Amino acid sequence: MNTIEAYEKDIELQSNFLKSFRKQKPLSDNQQKNVIFSGSGDSLASAMLAESFSSGVVKAMDPLDLYKNRKLAKSKHVYFVSISGNTITNIKVAKIAKSATAITSKPQSRLTKVSNETILLASPNNDVFTAGSISFLESALICISLVRTITIPKDCKLFSKARTDAKKAIISKRIFILGNLFTFPLAMYCAAKFYEILGYDAHYCKLEQFSHMEMFSAQKGNTVIIFEEKNSHNRRLARNLKKIGINVIHPNIPSEKISQMIYCTFFSQLVPLFEAKKKRKQNCHFVTAKKIRNVSNQMIY
Repeated sequence: MNTIEAYEKDIELQSNFLKSFRKQKPLSDNQQKNVIFSGSGDSLASAMLAESFSSGVVKAMDPLDLYKNRKLAKSKHVYFVSISGNTITNIKVAKIAKSATAITSKPQSRLTKVSNETILLASPNNDVFTAGSISFLESALICISLVRTITIPKDCKLFSKARTDAKKAIISKRIFILGNLFTFPLAMYCAAKFYEILGYDAHYCKLEQFSHMEMFSAQKGNTVIIFEEKNSHNRRLARNLKKIGINVIHPNIPSEKISQMIYCTFFSQLVPLFEAKKKRKQNCHFVTAKKIRNVSNQMIY
């Protein structure tokens, strides 16, 4: 099985998985004040969702920043999101943290061995090395459920809606994904899928900040994706961008925040998938870019 095919099959497993997802008991208000969520790549996006859904009570931090600020790490309970459980910076911080919880799919990983406790991810996959999809969805929902009571939408049509919307999307090789408090982590995740699957030039940014900074590097023919419910402010932005030749994708995003998070996750996975299939790609970019991946592995592990 090639890695694009495996990626698609993992994406398709998610709807059924949501029916059996086991959420965590939310931490108390006092506990949350002394908690940091940390991770790298997709896992940092999951950690950032915990911060967003806690209304900023818990903090999300880059593990290297934590390692360089040992006083902070030693005073907090740190939840490390790491699918592999082998990211070296997480392991170093877990050793010095006041206490550590590993959120991982690998019960025998190095991270679990140095952590005080483990939350084991249970999502299925096709056991093929490919871009993160179902593992991200589970880790993100685990993080959110640790900071607030959540209800997973029943009999929802989020996947079919995201698939329909993604198939309609026409994108360029240079993309800006805009998000707000709840969707900025998902804009980051979406950019990561464009990097990993296609190697495209993608940028993630806050909706407000885009007009102040990133907009000045946008060019005619570029694509802007807006992850926010439609309102007068972002409609005006979309209208003005289209006038100067910038392609805008602004799907109808659900208003309920968990549904919104799930929809944006699906959409972020499916748009790069369909673009890869249009280009007749059989493998993810990061799989074929061996020299770059080797540098990445040397830094991560």
